[in-house]
Amino acid sequence: AAAFLIVIVGTVAAILVQTPMKHFKRALAIFPWIIKPPTSDGEALIEQIVEWSGTARKQGLLGLEPVVEQQDDAFLRKGLQMLVDGLEPEAIRHMLEIELGAQEHADQAGAKFFEGMGIYAPTLGIIGAVLGLMSVMQNLADPSKLGPGIAAAFVATIYGIASANLFFLPVAAKLKGIIARQTHDREMAIEGMVAIAQGENPRNIEARLQGFLH
Repeated sequence: AAAFLIVIVGTVAAILVQTPMKHFKRALAIFPWIIKPPTSDGEALIEQIVEWSGTARKQGLLGLEPVVEQQDDAFLRKGLQMLVDGLEPEAIRHMLEIELGAQEHADQAGAKFFEGMGIYAPTLGIIGAVLGLMSVMQNLADPSKLGPGIAAAFVATIYGIASANLFFLPVAAKLKGIIARQTHDREMAIEGMVAIAQGENPRNIEARLQGFLH
């Protein structure tokens, strides 16, 4: 119990001192991604963008208005709304890149919350081990107390190293991978929507976006 208190509770306390509340809330929000990550299907997204392009060429950009209401993804919905509103291609690119950068920054900060815990946990484990050994040194005259003190020292070390390398750091790495993949898909979506705004041929748009899949 003492080792758990020092390492786990100490790690949580240390990271909360370091992390702004909004980043802490974002970390909790994206934590379920390690079990159920956001869907990522580049081929399906390209098909969707090509379909939007065909609709825009046949019916004009206003023909995409019904699609805006049907779109679940907030980022894509915002881009489609810009197309319907008739914004210039470069304005669409600029605004969506700002949106993407802000979202990526928030998500990366959430992932770094777990990475920070992975950095602090081994240090707290060493502190727990030292405290355990100090207890042992204080009770050298009483052999019955040596065992629990040594055990606490080793358990604290294990808690620190194991929690960092088997949980906190792997969680951070997986979240960073998901965020990178999500950013890549959104960069592809930006390129596609800018091409639609420029009135490019759907086949040319598809050929351009296929390059993102390699």
